[in-house]
Amino acid sequence: MSRPRVVLADDHTLLLEAFQKLLNDDCDVVGMVSDGRALLAATDSLRPDVVVVDISMPLLNGIDAARQIKQALPDTRIIFLTMNEDPDLAAAAFRAGASGYLLKRSAASELQTAIREVMRRRSYVTPLVTEGLMGSMLQGPESGHGAQQLTPRQREVVQLVAEGHSMKEVGHILNIAPRTVAFHKYRIMEQLKIRTTAELIQFAIKHHIV
Repeated sequence: MSRPRVVLADDHTLLLEAFQKLLNDDCDVVGMVSDGRALLAATDSLRPDVVVVDISMPLLNGIDAARQIKQALPDTRIIFLTMNEDPDLAAAAFRAGASGYLLKRSAASELQTAIREVMRRRSYVTPLVTEGLMGSMLQGPESGHGAQQLTPRQREVVQLVAEGHSMKEVGHILNIAPRTVAFHKYRIMEQLKIRTTAELIQFAIKHHIV
């Protein structure tokens, strides 16, 4: 088997460097990025075999980034490496197209194992979340007035607004007019029955959009 071409995505530079050193013997680390939008650009240009990504990423969270990557590059395997042990979030990661899910407190060798497994077209889940994940997958995605009812573009707007970007900045990042951003925000708040930006930020945090 040829050496997998890997892109690493984490907003902590020290962790990126540590992962790169860990993987250098078995993989070619072709890119390292620190936000979700840079990850989309990197995967588009580099076409990696494997993406290792955190869930919590600035500008575009890992789950929404994974969904877009799998649409564009269905053969690219995605492994989440995160601090979050919530089995519902792990289930959401797999629904977005993940092949692997690890915790940052997992043994370092688990990442190497996970990459080998996903390159064989298998899935890998750290034993630390396996039991809870099965229950969450059986229950299905959350319903009702939650993040599930938002479109991908609405989720992007929610994340960027919750991160404190102005309408103009959000428009620049998404390449849309500020008034379109304002319209999205108005529709989202109406849809979710949210009255203030502070409540919108709380919603984004609760649903792991930021």
